[in-house]
Amino acid sequence: MTDWDMKMENIRNGNVTEENMAEENVSPGNRYLRQIPVIGEDGCRRLQKSTVFIAGAGGLGSPVALYLASAGVGAIRIADMDCVEESNLNRQILHHESRTGENKALSAKKTLEAANSRCRVEAFPEKITEESALRLIGDADLIIDCLDNFEARYVLNRAALRLEKPLLHAAVSGYSGQLTLIIPGKTPCLSCIFPKAETGHSSPALGAACGVVGSLQALEAVRVLTGRPTLEGKLLLYDGSSNTLNSFSVKKSARCPECGGR
Repeated sequence: MTDWDMKMENIRNGNVTEENMAEENVSPGNRYLRQIPVIGEDGCRRLQKSTVFIAGAGGLGSPVALYLASAGVGAIRIADMDCVEESNLNRQILHHESRTGENKALSAKKTLEAANSRCRVEAFPEKITEESALRLIGDADLIIDCLDNFEARYVLNRAALRLEKPLLHAAVSGYSGQLTLIIPGKTPCLSCIFPKAETGHSSPALGAACGVVGSLQALEAVRVLTGRPTLEGKLLLYDGSSNTLNSFSVKKSARCPECGGR
């Protein structure tokens, strides 16, 4: 059993320490009344004790970050090296016209802190590389891939394997998108599923499709952080042109250069 398995088993069984579940500053309050019947006060407190790292503050990162901050995730670390451009505004709802030219991570911090003043937001206006990934992820409980290219995604995959932290991947193009949860040592890694993926420049992106896939990604993050059943070991495909969802089991590859199928 991996460390992540043990952590999730402890959450499901209620075996958490008083320190981890301290009441100080984590009372759900009126803000979360509508979600308490779904995840309970206990779930709200677990979210408020959690830290997530969001890679990318664009079309996917926008709905993911907004919904997690609004749901009460305690701390968000968000990284993006790019600046806001007018062509981003059809889908990247973290940003506004007045912030054109501003770094996306810094813009995201303003929006998220305005959405929930109790959410601690750290912005990193820099590129995710082999050298920076571990530092940027920091003490996050969950790594969330909201990137737009597989070169950087593979960097996150290697960091997740090294740190033994779960990686929640999503991607979107046009009307369609995909989603999977990677648990190192338990599920296939990203390279197992997509061994030689490449990303073209300026993939088409419909704002509503980014919103649907990003919302699914945020919902999966909530399930992970509160110890509920997850998408691990499956790939979820969304087709917005027909408004359908399908999921498929994915398997480890013994030929994977990153995890070796372990």
